[in-house]
Amino acid sequence: MARFKRILLKLSGESLQGEQGYGIDVKRLNEYAEQIKEIADMGVQIGIVIGGGNIFRGLAGAGKGFDRVKGDQMGMCATVVNSLALSSALDSVGQKNRVMTAIRMEPIGEFYNKWKAIEAMQQGEIVIFSAGTGSPYFTTDTGSSLRGIEIEADVMLKGTRVDGVYTADPEKDPTATKFHDITYEEVLSRNLKVMDMTATAMCMQNNLPIYVFNMDIKGNLKRVLDGEEIGTLVHN
Repeated sequence: MARFKRILLKLSGESLQGEQGYGIDVKRLNEYAEQIKEIADMGVQIGIVIGGGNIFRGLAGAGKGFDRVKGDQMGMCATVVNSLALSSALDSVGQKNRVMTAIRMEPIGEFYNKWKAIEAMQQGEIVIFSAGTGSPYFTTDTGSSLRGIEIEADVMLKGTRVDGVYTADPEKDPTATKFHDITYEEVLSRNLKVMDMTATAMCMQNNLPIYVFNMDIKGNLKRVLDGEEIGTLVHN
């Protein structure tokens, strides 16, 4: 039996770059689709939010002279591109899914509705939530927190290229040590970059735990659902 019944899976756009360093690596995309189908076959209800940093990041654009609101809107569109790519990859492995958007853009995606999303997941469809919150100044981390809370997920699974939460960035500090679990308060007090502060505060206030793990190792998503302790649990 799977460890969780309903999850919100947060994927970073940067991870889709794979080894090519930009855009969408088809090999990485297909590996993600296979991993996701694997847990869907276990009966897990799945909602997904994917970032857009492999294409465009609004905050970075603002630093280069873009208007912040337009930059964030460009970032929202980038998440839609990634969501459509993931949807196509899921189609190719025979997994039913639908893309929902936080801003109206039919027929590209269906306008987000909590109850339709839950109904679809209960019927075995994977729902991919795109375009963030639909508003500027909010990250896809915050979009993930919002959707996870709305769909009443048991947990947010944050798939990254790092295998958990560390005392410092393990890619920069070789002395960094990994937490098995950590509270939201400690994450905030230590200023650890699990998610941005708005997203972290939302999860803390609404008691939505986050499990951080390395999604780039094939099979890890199923290991998490099987109950293997391969990442870090963030909780109240």
